[in-house]
Amino acid sequence: MSTDQVPGPVPDAPTPSGLAVLEAALPGLPLSPGVYRMLDGKGDVLYVGKARAIRKRVAQYTQTARLPERLRRMVFETRRVEVITTASEAEALLLEANLIKKLRPRFNIVLRDDKSYPWLMVSDDHSHPQIAKHRGERRKGASYYGPFASVWAVNQTITALQRVFLLRTCRDTVFETRDRPCLLYQIKRCSAPCVDRISREDYAGLVAEAKQFLAGEVPTIQKRLAAEMEAAAEALEFERAASLRDRIRGLTHVQGSSRINLDGVGDADVVALHMAAGQSCVQVFFFRGGRNNGNRPYFLTHSKADITPEEVMGSFLAQLYDDLPPPPLVLTSHEVPEAALVAEALALKAGRRVELHRPQRGDKRAVVEHAETNAREALERRLAESTAQGQLLEGVQRLLDLPDRPERIEVYDNSHIMGTNAYGAMIVGGPSGFLKSAYRKFGIKEAKAGDDFGMMREMLERRFGRALKEDPSRTGEGWPDLVVIDGGQGQLSAAAAVMEELGLHDIPLLAMAKGPDRDAGREWFFMAGREPFQLPPRDPVLYYLQRLRDEAHRFVIGSHRAGRAKALTKSELDDIPGVGPAVKRRLLNHFGSARGVKQAGETDLANCPGVGPSLAKRIHQHFHPGLGQAT
Repeated sequence: MSTDQVPGPVPDAPTPSGLAVLEAALPGLPLSPGVYRMLDGKGDVLYVGKARAIRKRVAQYTQTARLPERLRRMVFETRRVEVITTASEAEALLLEANLIKKLRPRFNIVLRDDKSYPWLMVSDDHSHPQIAKHRGERRKGASYYGPFASVWAVNQTITALQRVFLLRTCRDTVFETRDRPCLLYQIKRCSAPCVDRISREDYAGLVAEAKQFLAGEVPTIQKRLAAEMEAAAEALEFERAASLRDRIRGLTHVQGSSRINLDGVGDADVVALHMAAGQSCVQVFFFRGGRNNGNRPYFLTHSKADITPEEVMGSFLAQLYDDLPPPPLVLTSHEVPEAALVAEALALKAGRRVELHRPQRGDKRAVVEHAETNAREALERRLAESTAQGQLLEGVQRLLDLPDRPERIEVYDNSHIMGTNAYGAMIVGGPSGFLKSAYRKFGIKEAKAGDDFGMMREMLERRFGRALKEDPSRTGEGWPDLVVIDGGQGQLSAAAAVMEELGLHDIPLLAMAKGPDRDAGREWFFMAGREPFQLPPRDPVLYYLQRLRDEAHRFVIGSHRAGRAKALTKSELDDIPGVGPAVKRRLLNHFGSARGVKQAGETDLANCPGVGPSLAKRIHQHFHPGLGQAT
């Protein structure tokens, strides 16, 4: 893979039109497969596309009369072309999807989904494996099942595994320190391996059965449990027979609890699209091991005109599986343009064959229709919420006498306890609700914790100082139409001083202070050039501003608690070179505390599993500088 940049116009020369830029670039473009990027005069990416032959594909953009209006506008704004060559068109498709998600070009169909997917993890590297939720990077020594559409879906599956297979969910540190069964054993959701109420061999059998269940081999498990129950009853082991009966009932309940299932299909995704009012919603149902792992709606951003459902579906699939392993079967509600190429690209990513199929009849078609209904209802709810949200923003505009309806409102709050662990936070609201991908937290570094004015000044200086450095002309989309401060006249004055110093005096500021006894509904509002005012207790705009303030408070409290928890878990072991999280955990488990590690001799440290003589010497010398002999 190689990257080439086609030179733009010479400085001080007349700026050519976008069409002239493309025509001048054509001779230098390769005929190989790859990805091309159209950039505007500021260097922002307008469009990302893939091609079997880059020069031939870009040449099509010079025939503007044949282009839809959306692409004609893109060509008009283009000032530079960059290309990346790949070994095949399938690789180009994967790279295109990755760049679209990363760069979010204006003229592409963009999947804006910043959430990671939860998985179910089985810790195979432990004598008694644990089941748990997992997000983020995978580690060795564990099996992963998923993805799941939501944490709720993972929790439902974990509850099923507890009821049917009695597997533990406690952390290793809790497991190793228990001396009697916990409540989960009493309510028959764990077999209590922590206190040897089950042998290691029998527990391993339960883990194997759970993995069979997650792989979709439910009938095999049901037959085995039924045979064991009958054998226990014949042997007059009635307590064991009752336990097996409860597990069979739990398994039956799990199998019948899903509203929608795909019989005869192990791993598959159902992808359904609905478009209305220039917006698109795609519902994805995840099936793994024959079980429904839940569904999630995705809302796409794209130009309102000249986009067909088939184009949306093709672009969505490539971006969906940019950070997800594709299943063997993907059922779609619409035909996918270049379906063979998309399937080839997904197979390249998955390392096996991937089939794209649009069913026309039967159970699979019924499942797709159900997903289409979910997509339509989700989009209708979003459109209704957007209308109501727009009316609230218009109310804010009238209340504060703003020149236009605010499209981006930033709210700032800070938190500390007794002058320690000071944090600030910014949340963002707009026509589509809370924009959580734009939230920011600030660890207060210079201002003294407890100095609310100083903390607010530092937060705003860092936020807008960086924004000015990145976008000095203020032409980007990340600038607020209104800034709301949690506080009174003092916080407003501090914020206004910062904005004046930065030359941002044209951004409206509003301070929102709680009323007497912190009574919601009696808030006072402060704004430059106006007397402090209140709103009627049932005013919808008041409710909206309260929601913004409460969301900022929730976010900053969460950031503060996370920072405080991190500070509380920090120990002297963190400062020792070579002692990472795994070694730290082994030391604490072996010696009970950081103090126990500090008091241990070099020989005792070397006897700790996973430490060894060399690291033991380093740890001992860290706590006892100048002493080099083993004790």
